[in-house]
Amino acid sequence: MERGRNVATKLIESHLVAGLLEPGHEIALQIDQTLTQDATGTLVMLELEAMGLERVRTELSAQYVDHNLLQEDFKNADDHLFLRSACRRFGVWYSPAGNGVSHPLHQERFGKPGKSLLGSDSHTCAAGAIGMLAIGAGGLEVALAMAGEPFHVRMPAIWGVRLVGELPDWVSAKDVILEMLRRHGVSGGLGRIIEYYGPGLRTLTAMDRHVIANMGAELGATATVFPSDEQVRRSLRAQDREADFVELVADDGADYDVHETIDLSTVEPLIALPSSPSNVVPVREVAGREIYQAYVGSSANPGYRDFAIAAEIVKGRRIHDRVSFDVNPTSRQILENLIADGHVAALLHAGARLHQAGCNGCIGMGQAPATDRISLRTVPRNFAGRSGTREDQVYLVSPETAAASALTGTITDGRTLGIPYPRAREPEQPRVDVDMFVAPLPIEQARKVRLEKGPNIQTLPVLEPFADTLDVPVLLRLGDDVSTDDILPAGARVLPLRSNIEQISRFAFEPIDPTYPARARQTRDTGHVIVAGRNYGQGSSREHAALAPRYLGLRAVLAIRFARIHRDNLINFGVLPLTFENPDDYERIVQGDFISLDGLHAAIRAPRPIELEDYTRGITIRVGHDLSPRQVEILLAGGLIPFMRRRLVSAA
Repeated sequence: MERGRNVATKLIESHLVAGLLEPGHEIALQIDQTLTQDATGTLVMLELEAMGLERVRTELSAQYVDHNLLQEDFKNADDHLFLRSACRRFGVWYSPAGNGVSHPLHQERFGKPGKSLLGSDSHTCAAGAIGMLAIGAGGLEVALAMAGEPFHVRMPAIWGVRLVGELPDWVSAKDVILEMLRRHGVSGGLGRIIEYYGPGLRTLTAMDRHVIANMGAELGATATVFPSDEQVRRSLRAQDREADFVELVADDGADYDVHETIDLSTVEPLIALPSSPSNVVPVREVAGREIYQAYVGSSANPGYRDFAIAAEIVKGRRIHDRVSFDVNPTSRQILENLIADGHVAALLHAGARLHQAGCNGCIGMGQAPATDRISLRTVPRNFAGRSGTREDQVYLVSPETAAASALTGTITDGRTLGIPYPRAREPEQPRVDVDMFVAPLPIEQARKVRLEKGPNIQTLPVLEPFADTLDVPVLLRLGDDVSTDDILPAGARVLPLRSNIEQISRFAFEPIDPTYPARARQTRDTGHVIVAGRNYGQGSSREHAALAPRYLGLRAVLAIRFARIHRDNLINFGVLPLTFENPDDYERIVQGDFISLDGLHAAIRAPRPIELEDYTRGITIRVGHDLSPRQVEILLAGGLIPFMRRRLVSAA
């Protein structure tokens, strides 16, 4: 008897172009919608230009300006104009600076149950909150989807998480995803789609689900999926979009590859300590530690309710005089509703600092904390230095914990405040503001648009085909869980250079080894390799973390295990991701060794184990790869752009 299908399987089947629905097999998926943001979108638009694309071939593509909002000089302002012109040229919706954060905006304005969404931001998975198949990827993959190409990914296992019970007072959706991270760590979701189901969903709104789905990226999951049910219908109705609702629920008796249960009634206020989202403990265990900052906002807690609950907690009270209480609205629309309902006045009177709608401090664009002082944040990540302060102490919390702690000046479990738990729900009929979105031009007008390029916007570097032999030094030896923030930092110093690969490459691996760029530049013609441990490349989808080291001469990375998006980004820019056949061999290679890899073309195509000669130590180590035949050809061509260019020339 055939088992019932879960929601994730239904979504994949309805978009399957090629491949087998067996975990580990490469599949190709048709993409309905794409999402790009300004930290990655400039490169995507340059890639579309390099491909010679006339107009996007998706049902809908949207570009958001939400990350690089600080305009210290011309760079970010120029990029905003470039993105606007590219949207007009290629047929993309444009959301300008100040309109809000991409993920909640997309869910409210464009997200549709049953559709697929590919985004050049790892938190694109948030749209799974309304029954979408939403996946984060590198910008090149998104550019291809915009050109009408299918997206390739290894078929994930489906991890069913059954929710029962109801969240108690002072506990919210952020604590649910922190509980998942407490149980499973930052690599627990690798190779999986997480699907939440069960009676506990009844009390979780679409934006509550967004909070949980958003931080599925921190688990390393390919996607997170919720059913499209009455809660989703209610959310779309509030946005004047009920016509877009489609019911999408699991069949009776649906089964999953992996099973889990969370009793929501047993979840308590949780907190992730520095410097990993998985370093989770109960708030009560660290209560009393003095704080400098409490920060509410970001794509991880973006809903009206997340700000309203904080406002109700501090209403009529004053925050501690040592605390910077930073409020980062996630959209102009939410800000308008918070103003109308009196919540902004309550926040300001309590002492909050109100910032513009955008990512802001989450990506290191302002609100950096004081040296060696604790910052409580509702953001999704707390990797060391990501806040903009090198030696930061960022803790991840719910809005309830952030607001309660702002009042006392110390980490505080809201249950100990001695005040009633306030109720703050999404308004049934909120003010809907769509006027700032700029619709695509008709194609006849779009053809006349010229891309506006400021002096910092440079064409992409030309990448040569992959060599058959590498005789190269090991320039870096790294540990486990190296993030893309470690590989290429975010923040106000670095991200404005995202359209200039030569300039941004000067910051590659700066948090780990500031000498790397200068040493690597000497190997641009001959190449070098990097050795890493487990979960290499976790975190952000920014493909600059692959392209900048590649520009400096990186040819291969030897790791015990890779994070999905970064591994694919390496391949797309012609860098070979190799894994140790025996993980213990990781310990045998030392930074500064010279290694040799010979006959790579044949070995990669076979595929067969590759013999790596470390002639500094006189040892041989076996390494391998799991590239698909398609990825092999992309790598050997030197990356996805030369691969696609070759295909287009051949077709012509």
